[in-house]
Amino acid sequence: MKPTNDFATRLLAWFDVSGRHDLPWQHPRTPYRVWLSEIMLQQTQVKTAAPYFERFVAALPTLRDLAAAPLDDVLALWSGLGYYARARNLHAAAKLCMEQHGGELPRDVEALKALPGVGRSTAAAIASQAWNDRHAILDGNVKRVMCRYHGVESFPGLPAIEKQLWELVDAYVADPALPDARMADYTQAQMDLGATLCTRSDPACVLCPLQSDCVALRDGRVQYLPRPRISKKTPQKYAHVLWAEDPQGRILMQRRPPTGIWASLWTLPQADDEPLARDWFQTHLSGEFAHAVPLPAIDHAFSHYRLRITPLHWRGMQLRGRIGDNDALRWVARDELDLLGIPAPIRKLLLTRPDA
Repeated sequence: MKPTNDFATRLLAWFDVSGRHDLPWQHPRTPYRVWLSEIMLQQTQVKTAAPYFERFVAALPTLRDLAAAPLDDVLALWSGLGYYARARNLHAAAKLCMEQHGGELPRDVEALKALPGVGRSTAAAIASQAWNDRHAILDGNVKRVMCRYHGVESFPGLPAIEKQLWELVDAYVADPALPDARMADYTQAQMDLGATLCTRSDPACVLCPLQSDCVALRDGRVQYLPRPRISKKTPQKYAHVLWAEDPQGRILMQRRPPTGIWASLWTLPQADDEPLARDWFQTHLSGEFAHAVPLPAIDHAFSHYRLRITPLHWRGMQLRGRIGDNDALRWVARDELDLLGIPAPIRKLLLTRPDA
């Protein structure tokens, strides 16, 4: 598998006419905005990330603003975007930049990779788009393009195959026909090709600037490449969430632990099964557990398992004894929910108005 000499030339010519030139992080294109967009685009499509990006930079327009913001504010701005470790890493990285890089994002790729949440491809994408530095990327879109273009018949996540793909993209970046001044465009062009033409399903091969040399197209293998990971049965887990409201209609919210699923987010108190839910209720709330109104179950998929959530609802509740509001438990008015980072399925649940 050898790179063709005009790969970058054809890709840039296509990008100039058909690429995405009006993404919100491109105007203005600053290191901070590029970094934020790259973190948001990890495991998230552009159309989903764009409104979150605009809301985020409106509230925290600079790296210094992000570093100074409470984590709760960052998580609230991220709420609904999912994969919340990205937001926690972003916040931690901003603080690290304040401590070690004078409040600026470092330009050196190795220093970028040392930041929480920034891997090799993300660091390269930041450097190439923010400063036009010559670095290759290998995100999901680029892996798909490379696998099809070169007819790679193995799952691209395998270490040996990923190493092979890195060698290919590095060789394309080393092509002297690729101008230094166009590295940002070339990086964006690769992502755009995978996102808009060389898509996972129903790719538009007839419009692709690389179709004449694509091995998968030549061999009728486009629909079969890249090869998927050998899937295992997804485990199913279950949980109860306790939706308690006080006489004023405020909702009892609990902060999750700083590690694990939904780390540091605010959610309804949760227990793995009904006996544990009963124990939690009787420890913290005054009232009868049996008076709960069960609500329709919610199914939510995580990366490694599926969770079925059974909500139980009470009104007119009070906390027992001296528990009161604290760092991990508080009553929250409905109009204050937007100020908290809340997992998407729980936020969607709280938008309902159950009859009790």
